[in-house]
Amino acid sequence: MNADVAGKRVVGYVRVSTDEQRESRAGLEAQRAAILSECERRGWQLVDVLEDAGYSAKDLKRPSVQAALELLQTGGAQALVVAKLDRLSRSMLDFAGIMAAAQKQGWGVIALDCAVDTTTPAGEAMANILASFAVFERRLISQRTKDALAIRKSQGVKLGRPRTLPDEIVDRVTSERASGKTLSAIAEGLNADRTPTAQAGKRWYASTINAVLKSTAN
Repeated sequence: MNADVAGKRVVGYVRVSTDEQRESRAGLEAQRAAILSECERRGWQLVDVLEDAGYSAKDLKRPSVQAALELLQTGGAQALVVAKLDRLSRSMLDFAGIMAAAQKQGWGVIALDCAVDTTTPAGEAMANILASFAVFERRLISQRTKDALAIRKSQGVKLGRPRTLPDEIVDRVTSERASGKTLSAIAEGLNADRTPTAQAGKRWYASTINAVLKSTAN
């Protein structure tokens, strides 16, 4: 995209979290005023200002932010403008997703309260820095989850869903496997005896037997 979007079409987005803020509209109007002012200063054509009133920024499941992203994807606007970055998203993971969509589809992201402006080289560099923090956040969460599971397992906590098969069926599967039977053979034997599965199913498969054996190893 060009270094400046003067004369280009942009869509504004504003958001507040609480019902009280929605009723007062003070925060919404302040954000709207900041966007209008910047559009006038930089010669942007503001096609619309979409708002989500009473929505948190924990994820992107908001009607107006989805409408804005659809407008950008279909070429109805060439940049998304927000007064504050946290009005768009508080999650670096969601922001990274927006950045990826913007890069792929050819539109810009501009947050007036910080240096994020992907229509300029410096602003794009700042956005990429924030996106890199999103990758770090994702990996950190994954590692914390793995560490927590490892600690629980070392404490003897059974991981995964509770086993719902009767003990006698589990014992049969494990003993037949220990005797050298294949997974398919064990499954065929259970099917021949019309033994129900853990979810009251009528058919056993090699994959089902394997899952039972794995559950006994936890």
